[in-house]
Amino acid sequence: MTEGIPRFDFQRNWADLAAVPAAATAWAHNGIVVTSAGELVGFHAGQLVAFDQSGSLLWTRETELTEGHGITLVREAGEEYLWICDPSFVFESVTDEGDENWAALFGRGIRRRQKIPRVVKMSLDGTIQFELPTPALEPGAPDGLMGDYCPCGCAVDERRFGGNGDIWVADGYGSSIVYRFDSEGNPLATLTGEEGGGRFLCPHSVYIDRRPGKNAELYIADRENRRVQVYDLDGNYLRMVGESFLSSPSGFAQWGELLVIAELYARLALLDANDELVGYIGAGTPPGEIHAWPDRPGWPNALDGTGRAVSAPHDLQEGHLNSPHSLAVDADGNLYVSEWLIGGSYTALKPSV
Repeated sequence: MTEGIPRFDFQRNWADLAAVPAAATAWAHNGIVVTSAGELVGFHAGQLVAFDQSGSLLWTRETELTEGHGITLVREAGEEYLWICDPSFVFESVTDEGDENWAALFGRGIRRRQKIPRVVKMSLDGTIQFELPTPALEPGAPDGLMGDYCPCGCAVDERRFGGNGDIWVADGYGSSIVYRFDSEGNPLATLTGEEGGGRFLCPHSVYIDRRPGKNAELYIADRENRRVQVYDLDGNYLRMVGESFLSSPSGFAQWGELLVIAELYARLALLDANDELVGYIGAGTPPGEIHAWPDRPGWPNALDGTGRAVSAPHDLQEGHLNSPHSLAVDADGNLYVSEWLIGGSYTALKPSV
């Protein structure tokens, strides 16, 4: 740990995922948010799920979606809604041989299930209120990791903060383009990264940073390029962040005056208001390490004696993380981390008294 990082209690396996139907065999690949009522909302096995501050399951809601990969909470006229990015695919653990194309990375018994990519606005009861159109593919867009259009995350320029309602969508697994829509769903513009820092490669998450003393800015997790690119809310390129100290930026949350970045390769990075590294939480790759996946066979899962993918062990060394995917912070300053693996895992970081 580094001086300046808040002191906290590290609570692994904080959420009771055993109470969530079908979660044990589903590959968690979800976003998380905290409501004004203090409920932590995630997504497992086609369902919205909510937990209380002790990690007990409060409710589940069936949805029409495959995956809640990116979840953004907004408030309008006193009501809360979720913007959910569904990239249209989900990995799952199966009893047959699965898809041999993924076996080399993740072990036997893994299959990818595919539906239709969607970005929807949803009420907390699971009802879809609005859906963005599928954008036209840009000429010359690179081949996507999972398809032509596979949205990973979105950010909303909320009117309660003085914004105009625009929605920014990161097509991380598809075209590696960030799309801008107005509040009515009309396409306005695209960002490719070529405006300043270089072509995006898996823009995995977008986030509007509104920390006090700063102009609101759009942070884009340019994950496979191991950096964050920053724009203003008109889409003008401003600067690059983290090329010397990020390995796999995947999600953002504000924690007090710090910006926390989930790094998929087993750690969190904490940045101050000047985008300088304060330190890391977890035991991931060191600064400057290039595209270094953790070296456990089958990561982010584990392999049994036959080479079949099984849920990773949850008895990691204290203070270590497995595969941080998304972050959320509640009103008490508790930080929650969801991880990418079969069965899912949530860790709570609660400030020490």
